[in-house]
Amino acid sequence: MLEKNSQRPAEIAVLSKVQSALKRPATVKAARGLSHFGEHSIGWFAAGLVGAGLDRKRRKDWLVAAGGVVAAHAASIAVKRVVRRPRPEDPSVEVLVGTPSKLSFPSSHATSTTAAAVLYSGLTGRNLVPALVPPMLASRLVLGVHYPTDVLAGAALGGAVGGLLRRKIRKKG
Repeated sequence: MLEKNSQRPAEIAVLSKVQSALKRPATVKAARGLSHFGEHSIGWFAAGLVGAGLDRKRRKDWLVAAGGVVAAHAASIAVKRVVRRPRPEDPSVEVLVGTPSKLSFPSSHATSTTAAAVLYSGLTGRNLVPALVPPMLASRLVLGVHYPTDVLAGAALGGAVGGLLRRKIRKKG
């Protein structure tokens, strides 16, 4: 059997370089804030509930979108349990936040954030993806809890779930 990270030396190198370049007290504090906000998709779900409360005309669409964020998160957990990739563990990578599991692929934070950005973009009429997704993906690397492919796969999964639901919401509305 291969050693835990012997298959991913390039990803460990990228992760280590990202941490070296970005790990500053203010960046780590912001990354931890994003981590807590995105944990179990709670912050994004709450944002959808706020949207439902403020936009009474499209309340049902906001609630469907908020549910879609949770569904995307659930899909990422299901994939994690099948893939079972362990989180990064290497002397060159410092883990800067606690995690609810030892499983890494895909990043659930990246999944739910991307789903929220896609779904809420459709409801706000503003492209939220560039403002929301890159900071969350980078935060997972800064905190040392995901490989680069974990966050990219999470974003792809969240984009797929969000895109499918967004089309459904648009067809109904």
